[in-house]
Amino acid sequence: MAAKAEAGLFDSIFLADQLALGDDIVSGPRTGLEPVTMLAALATGTKRIGLIATASTTYTEPFNLARQFASIDHISGGRVGWNIVTSWLATAAGNYGGDKPVSHADRYARGEEFMTVVKALWESWAEDAILDDRAAGVYARPGAIKRIDHQGDFYQVAGPLNVPRGPQGRPVLVQAGSSETGRDFAARHAEAIFTAQMEKATAQTFYKDLKARVTAAGRSVDQALILPGLSPLIAGTEAEAARLADELGTLTDPEVGRKRMSARFGGHDFSHLPLDKPLSVEDFPDPETIQAARSRTEVIVGLVRREKPTLRELLAMLAGARGHHVFAGTPEQVADLMVDWFEDGAADGFNIMPPILPSMLEIFTAEVVPILRARGLFRSEYEGETLRDHYGLNQP
Repeated sequence: MAAKAEAGLFDSIFLADQLALGDDIVSGPRTGLEPVTMLAALATGTKRIGLIATASTTYTEPFNLARQFASIDHISGGRVGWNIVTSWLATAAGNYGGDKPVSHADRYARGEEFMTVVKALWESWAEDAILDDRAAGVYARPGAIKRIDHQGDFYQVAGPLNVPRGPQGRPVLVQAGSSETGRDFAARHAEAIFTAQMEKATAQTFYKDLKARVTAAGRSVDQALILPGLSPLIAGTEAEAARLADELGTLTDPEVGRKRMSARFGGHDFSHLPLDKPLSVEDFPDPETIQAARSRTEVIVGLVRREKPTLRELLAMLAGARGHHVFAGTPEQVADLMVDWFEDGAADGFNIMPPILPSMLEIFTAEVVPILRARGLFRSEYEGETLRDHYGLNQP
């Protein structure tokens, strides 16, 4: 699939992750290879496409992460990105010596210090540190490689990193938090923001708010790209796309969905809710009280407030795209939607989440990409070598 995406001239591929086995493993095959290792393999099987992996600031040491991503940046020739997450799964805490998950506030406090450390490690080698003067027997200038000597509340790291500066300076930094704390974190650090928005109006509100926060943080708005998730179900006619959407809906298991939604809400019990009665906001805990995936809970509660779906309908909407925008239509309709969001202040681009793989990726590449290209909105060939080139991001 990475090769197919590269053939379609995509900017990047993006691997999600979680640090525990789901309790719905009987019918939900969500096992996955460790994504950083996977990127190293994909780097050797592709040449130009960017490679983004998720890694947690909650359950990873900064030195290890900085070293892994710097290594993949070298292996890939400057194509790596890091999706920064603060882990919220209660079951993940048990895999790392804890009996309960870290609170939302503490996750972000730890994450903030984590960012200070990894950035310092990636910058501990100057761009001209390596001389490689073989005649003189000199490999590197010692004055251009510096310790970081970090002493903080969560981490004590001496440095320097034992991997030279990567081709991009540091990985492209990606983040997906949409809570108040998450948005401020993104404004300070993220170069690409992956966001779940179920309708254009909320996407526009998020876009405007996040760009304002980026400006307030002293950064240029074109250096923080906002990329909503889009899950397009594409067919030759609108009626056929609707039929496919209905078919996928009938294949979902509502009890698996109920378990997954419970995990999103920190273990809240939804077992008493009937499947076919319209929901209300009162059926859900206040997102502000949730220590787990707060931003996604806000998306779900907002959808319930606007549309009042039944539980069965809500779970079907969340089953594939997990709170991202789902659209069923023709290639022209998908392209029209993307152009509309892009031109009307809702998105700088999209994270395409095909609901069926690999077929919907192939259809999107074959039928939607040419429409975008004909409208002058997508490349006909790769012009740069690195992920920063593809995204139009400055070199640190």
